[in-house]
This record gives sequence, C-alpha cells and structure tokens, in this order.
Amino acid sequence: MNFLKTPRLIKHLLPGMLWEAPSTHHDCIYLTFDDGPVPEATSFVLQALKDYNAQATFFCVGENIKRYPDIFRQVQRDKHRVGNHTYHHLNGWQTPNGKYLEDVAKCHQMMEKEAAYTTTDLPLFRPPYGRISPQQYRKLKHQYRLVMWDILSGDFDKNFSAELCLQKSIEHSRPGTIIIFHDSDKAFKNLTYVLPRYLAHFAAAGYQFKSL
Repeated sequence: MNFLKTPRLIKHLLPGMLWEAPSTHHDCIYLTFDDGPVPEATSFVLQALKDYNAQATFFCVGENIKRYPDIFRQVQRDKHRVGNHTYHHLNGWQTPNGKYLEDVAKCHQMMEKEAAYTTTDLPLFRPPYGRISPQQYRKLKHQYRLVMWDILSGDFDKNFSAELCLQKSIEHSRPGTIIIFHDSDKAFKNLTYVLPRYLAHFAAAGYQFKSL
C-alpha cells in the first residue's frame, strides 16, 4: 500500500465526517487505535500511552469486546475514549444496509454491557476500512459522531516497513491531526517500533495527545 494522507477533496466531499480537529487545537494530536481490544497489542498501547501521559480513542470491534471485556474496561479506566467499529469489522460497501446497521447496533449493545463507566457524550463511530454507503451514513449520522482520519499510519501493512511508517507519520502530522494506528495482532510488529518513537518525537516538541 501507499502511505495515505487523506486528500482535502475527500474531506470537502464528506463534510459530515470528522477528519481532523479544528486548527485552533494548537500542539495537539489525536491518536486513534482501531480493531482491538486484543491482549498483547492493546496492553502494549496502554502502557506506551501511560509512559507519555497520552490520551487516545479506541475504535473497538464488538466480537473482540466480547472475548476480552477486561481489556475493554481497562481502556476506559485509563481514561481513554472508546468508539464503535462494528461487531464483525464489516466493509460497508460490501454489506447490505440492514445487516450493516444491525451489526453497528450489536456492537453498541456490547459496549454498553461491558462499559466501565457511562457518558452522556454522543457515541463515536468509525467505519472499518473507511467504507460506508450513503444510506448507512445518512442513518448513522443522527446516532453517532462519525470519525474518519487525517493520516493512516499503515502499521498493519506487512509490506510497509516500520521505519517508513514512522517517517511518514511524523512528516505529515500537524496540530489537530487525527492519526490511525491499530491495536491488532496484524499491526503489532510495526506498532511496537512506531508508536513509542512517534510519541517521543512529538512529546519532545511540546505536543499533547488527547482523546476525541
């Protein structure tokens, strides 16, 4: 794959999605992690974040919450934000609308069941692969804050070296950036190299890391 910084045209075409924070958010980066929770990767991420007093947002897959509810609750106890990433990590372009919306609702129910605490904030949703149909979008935008990204780190791609992943992630990050990493087994090798160095680089530059 090629490293992906979301083009401005895409952001303008889908203005109802959150792609980056307002430019008034000086010296702040928004770390997001998709596809967890899983034991090894999510635990590694939580420790790395703690080392830098960083907050983040985790977009969780419902079936992983069911498998590892204790890790899901630990994410919240560490004061990170959690969001819905469907129950079965579905591709919205390849899934009938009814089935897709049912899967999102099932994930939401699992999140509520295993929540460490409750909040009155509008829940967050990120479509797996960033793929969502117009009909799905129109339905979900009234129920969730729909979050996309400014930078896709590429940590999950076995053909994308950890060094290049780190270099490009640093090069394209700026105040208000929403960047995607993955707390998944697939991304774990690159993640263990990239995340601590990314955090160290921007912490040294005076940045803060906040949840959405």
